[in-house]
Amino acid sequence: MKKVLITGITGQDGSYLSELLLEKGYDVHGLVRRHSNVDDQFKRIEHIRDKIELHYGDVSDSHSIYNVLESTRPDEIYNLAAQSHVRISFDMPQYTFDVNSTGVLHILETCKNILPKTKVYQASSSEIFGNRIDIDGFQREGTYKEPVSPYGCSKLLAHNLIGHYRRAYGMFACSGILFNHESPRRGLNFVTNKVVRSAVEIKKGMKNKLILGNLDARRDWGHAKDYVKAMYLMMQYYRPDDWVISTGETHSVRGLCDYVFKKLDMDYNDYVVTDKKFLRPEELNELKGMSVMARKSLKWEAEYTFESMLDEMIEYWNEKL
Repeated sequence: MKKVLITGITGQDGSYLSELLLEKGYDVHGLVRRHSNVDDQFKRIEHIRDKIELHYGDVSDSHSIYNVLESTRPDEIYNLAAQSHVRISFDMPQYTFDVNSTGVLHILETCKNILPKTKVYQASSSEIFGNRIDIDGFQREGTYKEPVSPYGCSKLLAHNLIGHYRRAYGMFACSGILFNHESPRRGLNFVTNKVVRSAVEIKKGMKNKLILGNLDARRDWGHAKDYVKAMYLMMQYYRPDDWVISTGETHSVRGLCDYVFKKLDMDYNDYVVTDKKFLRPEELNELKGMSVMARKSLKWEAEYTFESMLDEMIEYWNEKL
């Protein structure tokens, strides 16, 4: 039985990945931060709490990382822990780097010193590209990287650390450059779940408007359940590498609103208003990924479409509310 440690196990990706690895027969361990209010901390993994083992720690604390890795000695590590909200990274840049960059360094250094054969997956991000895009309109593994947020910069540093440790020390360290991926388990401060839940609340008479930022920003949105499968496939490949995971399609926030509100027999123009406080100091206009390498080498395919993903989220909030 392979043993795995998942940092950020209580998040959207961590919960889906835990379910997948349990199905594959893994002994699943998770790293969680201590919260003073734990009421909602474990809600995404409550249904599998009896099948996994949790350890308290923080990737920004090198001692806790060493202690957890030394005691569990996993075959694979999936580092999903992050300060993951781009807009908040402008307000908390140092904390963002402490978690997203220095945390990765702690994991790599510990593995290099005591677990050199352990495989490491790093959750990289399409935000590392910024507004750089290839001549054909896509972003791929070799696209020039010029992030436009502290979050993107922190993820690029971590991405480069993975490559360095792979080349310098022969470690199995890989990065998944995942484009936006959503689900009913997505945090409510992310635009997809914010739009879907708010639309359902408006339909049910629970609120009367939805406040957003840049409606013309375009993103490549997929489903988290599909994307954690890609993470697993990267770690089973015969050599470590960096992989773009994306749908290859983009939709605007405006188009997202239009689809969700129409599914609920409403016109988003009647309810959606914009507020400049939700705009970024430096905007990222469009993300559109080319995942040919993953589809050919890893045999990865997405099961969800943009529409079926949103349909599932609408159904979830309709039932929950």
